[in-house]
Amino acid sequence: MNIQKYMAFVKAVEYGSFTRAADALNYTQSGISRMINDLESEWGISLFERGRAGISLTSDGLKLLPQLQRICNEHEMLMMQIEDLHDIQSGIIRIGTFSSVATHWLPYMIKFFKQDYPGIDFELLLGDYTEIESWIIEGRVDFGFLRLPTKAEMETIFVEQDRLLVVIPEDHPLADCDKFPISELLNSPFMLLEKGAKAEISEIFEKHNISPQISFTTWDDYAIMSMVENGLGISILPELILERIPYQIIAKELEVPAFRTIGIAMREQKSLSLAAKRFIEYLSYRKRK
Repeated sequence: MNIQKYMAFVKAVEYGSFTRAADALNYTQSGISRMINDLESEWGISLFERGRAGISLTSDGLKLLPQLQRICNEHEMLMMQIEDLHDIQSGIIRIGTFSSVATHWLPYMIKFFKQDYPGIDFELLLGDYTEIESWIIEGRVDFGFLRLPTKAEMETIFVEQDRLLVVIPEDHPLADCDKFPISELLNSPFMLLEKGAKAEISEIFEKHNISPQISFTTWDDYAIMSMVENGLGISILPELILERIPYQIIAKELEVPAFRTIGIAMREQKSLSLAAKRFIEYLSYRKRK
C-alpha cells in the first residue's frame, strides 16, 4: 500500500496537481489527497503547500522527492521483471547433466528453445550421477539428467532407454562377431566408465557374476575411447556417447542386451520455474532431425 502512496506523491509533484495525478493513476482526486495526507501524518511533516494557485513542495517534500522517485522507479522495474518472468522473456535455467547428454541432446534442445525464447540463458553443470543428485537436492540446479531409478525424494520423468555397447579396437579378434559374448569381457584389459558409486557397468558384471581385469577407471568417456582405439583394452559405453565419434573403434551389442534408463529428476516439478517447465517440453527436439 505504501508504494501506491509514494507513487501518488511523485505523480502529484510531476503534474503539479492532485487532480491530474489522480487521472494518471486512475484514482479519484480525493483518493490522492487522502494518500498524501496519510504520508504527512505517518511521517509528521508537511509535503505540500496548498493554495488557490495549486500545490507546491515544501522544503521537506523537496528533500524526500529524489528518494521516493528512486523507490517508484525500482518498483516499476521490479514489476516489469516479474511480468517478463511470467512471459518467459528473461531468466536462467540451471541443468545438471553428464557428458553424453550435454554433447548430443542439449545443443539441439537449447537451439530450438532459444528460437522461441531468446532471452533465457543456461548454466550447465557436468558431473557424475551422484554429483547431479546432490545438486538437485541442494537446489544448485533446477533439474538434472540422471540414470533412473534415482533417490526416492526426487520426482522423475522417463526419457528413454540407452543401449550399453561393448567398444573394441578395429583389429580385435571379435571385430566381425554379431553379438559380443559376455565371457569375452574377461579376456582383455577393461576400461571402466565409472566414478563414485557403482553404475550400470558394474551391475552388468554382478548380474553375470564376472570380474573383468579393470586396468583403467575414469568418468571421461572420450578418454576411454582413445584408450580402446590405441589397443589398450575394451570397454562398455552408452550408445548415446558413441554418436559421431572421432575414434577408430567398433561398437558391439552384448549377447545379453544391457541398457541404462535416462530420465530427468527434480525436487518438485510444480516448483520449477515457468522457463524450466517449458524447456522440458522441448525433449522431443533432443536428437538431430
